[in-house]
Amino acid sequence: MLDPTPEIHSPDAGGTPARRVGAHGAPAQALPDLLLIERARAGDGRAIEALIRRYSRRLFRAAHSVLGDEERAEAAVRAACLTAFGDLSRYESSGKFAAWLTRLACVQARALRSAARSAEHPAGPAQPDSAPAVPAPAGPGDELQERRELERIIGRLPEVFRTVFVLRIIEGVSGIETAASLAVHETTVRTRLYGAQRRLGADTVRHMRAAPALLVPTAACTERLVTAVLGAPPQGSMLTISALPP
Repeated sequence: MLDPTPEIHSPDAGGTPARRVGAHGAPAQALPDLLLIERARAGDGRAIEALIRRYSRRLFRAAHSVLGDEERAEAAVRAACLTAFGDLSRYESSGKFAAWLTRLACVQARALRSAARSAEHPAGPAQPDSAPAVPAPAGPGDELQERRELERIIGRLPEVFRTVFVLRIIEGVSGIETAASLAVHETTVRTRLYGAQRRLGADTVRHMRAAPALLVPTAACTERLVTAVLGAPPQGSMLTISALPP
């Protein structure tokens, strides 16, 4: 069932939260998913915008964990949102909306990755299994450099571990919802999370938990996403919703 309590992110989730007002004077951002989805199906742009802003950070992180690139991650999220909001009849309310959107973002990210691999033949470098060094504590003005270094460390994880680690530890998604987002069993999520934490080492994982927000979309990225989706005509999509196992 859908969680009746909306998942509201602060501005670090990407962009300034929507300020539009819904029924009875309530801001659209304060409405639960179920009501926003109902209105979005009726073509309410305020509801669509509120849902995009609510989940843009999670979708970007999921796509980035597959692609390891900000520009392509944004493209994958945009394609996923165009598909989702272009035909919301594909969404079944028996499942959690956030997991469905995340699954779409992962599908699109893997499609972009496959296309890039077909175009570029060379294989990427082997992933190291040894635990990476923990960055030194950041001084004044070094927060951006520290964040980038932590993101590079995450990027060196094998993808099957990286996607789970990003959703579970960086985004804080539950094990059940992570499994639904990646189309794997919950036991697989636990196994892969253990593998990721073992490779990173306990000190590095603790450092990441305490670090500033990692792998977040810029405000400009979120604005481009909202503009692209609201500017697109409603239509169905040929994308198959069932995600391939990662």
